[in-house]
Amino acid sequence: MTRIDAVIQRIHAGIASGVWPPGARIWSIRGAAAELGLSKNTVAEAYDRMVSLGQLEARVGSGYYVPVQAKREPLMKAISVAQAVDAVSLLREQLVRHYEVRVGEGRPPHAWVGMPDLTPAPETGMQPDDSEMHGYGNPWGYHKLREYLAGSLTERGIDATAGQILVTMGANHALDLIARQLLEPGDTVLVDSPGYYPLFAKLHLGGIRIVGVRRLVNGPDIEDLEAKAAEYKPKLFFTQSLAHNPTGSSLTLPVGHRVLKAASRHDFTIVEDDPFTDILPHTAPRLAALDQLERVIYVGTFSKSLSAGLRVGYVAANQKLADALCDLKMLTIASSGDYVERLLYGFIASGQYARHLRKLRTRVTQTTAQALAVVRDLGLEVFCEPTGCFYLWAYLRPGDDESRLVKDASMQSIFIAPGALFTPDRISDRPAMRLNIAYVTHPKFIEFMRKRSQS
Repeated sequence: MTRIDAVIQRIHAGIASGVWPPGARIWSIRGAAAELGLSKNTVAEAYDRMVSLGQLEARVGSGYYVPVQAKREPLMKAISVAQAVDAVSLLREQLVRHYEVRVGEGRPPHAWVGMPDLTPAPETGMQPDDSEMHGYGNPWGYHKLREYLAGSLTERGIDATAGQILVTMGANHALDLIARQLLEPGDTVLVDSPGYYPLFAKLHLGGIRIVGVRRLVNGPDIEDLEAKAAEYKPKLFFTQSLAHNPTGSSLTLPVGHRVLKAASRHDFTIVEDDPFTDILPHTAPRLAALDQLERVIYVGTFSKSLSAGLRVGYVAANQKLADALCDLKMLTIASSGDYVERLLYGFIASGQYARHLRKLRTRVTQTTAQALAVVRDLGLEVFCEPTGCFYLWAYLRPGDDESRLVKDASMQSIFIAPGALFTPDRISDRPAMRLNIAYVTHPKFIEFMRKRSQS
């Protein structure tokens, strides 16, 4: 449990026990910090989370109060929801788009994707009077798209049939299905740290215990992985081998072999998320290729390479698990949309997707070089030089405060993603931020960072 969680738990306990009845004023931030022996920033963050959930009321110039209609919900549920909402707050800013400069954005700008021509192609078999166009479609996904995906996996060295591939509504849907199928409240999983923050939110919401494994330039820290696996006995390890979000790092072949040995030794399953797979070389070392889907579940998506709006992803797994995931998909959403899947396949079959990828790879390479030059000119240290993704992990100056940086930037309509949000315990070893290479060169961001360095 983090220090912020401890504050939330203490406040909920006071409300539940009647120390602070509905309408009562609770400790001030200063008072809580003194009482609990914590920093004011920690208490303020905890109070902000509770206010966002309606569990506290903030009254300007007066303090914080228990809502008159306060519900005494189970404590653990309140904590897990609070943890999830903390991650959702960053996701909300990416979706709602309040800011002028979106250097913390997780997706490529619209100009990089353009407007794909999704006019029904002959290869889709779609006709104006085709009743299948308006049905749910096969819960496994459009069969021609799955056959294409099976061929793509073969090129990456992953031997999977179309029958082992389940089409989903994006990678997040795939991760959600996997978590629902394989985990129960109270189970423990390992995740990259720093890592993919929306995943942390899903797991928190499901009551799953999350333990971070330190991420290095060449992949997971094997010593940390071995130690955490031995201590916590995890069921799953969620990781991004290549073009890692948020650091941009990629796993090497020797590290990949050692990760699989650790999985076998400690009997856990690996969920390998590969969102940039279509931009990366087929020969890049993937755990699923080394393992052939025995202990590895492989997740892919078109959100990063084409369009997040299409909501098309997929999961490849051993046959027994793939069957179970398809059943769960039917129970939860029936199907993922035959119409969109056919349109996507037509875009692929027409050759447009291959041409789009060639342009995107060139753009990513060129923009990465430009972004690195800007960041280094600003005097910031980067975790590594990324290849094939949209991210730089930049360390702030010693003593810099991430939360202050975010607030100051927001006053200038600059959206920044703070490093702590990408760690399971919300504590950064070093203050950092995730930067989207497409926005790093924006003059307004550069000016903002230069002024801060001079202050």
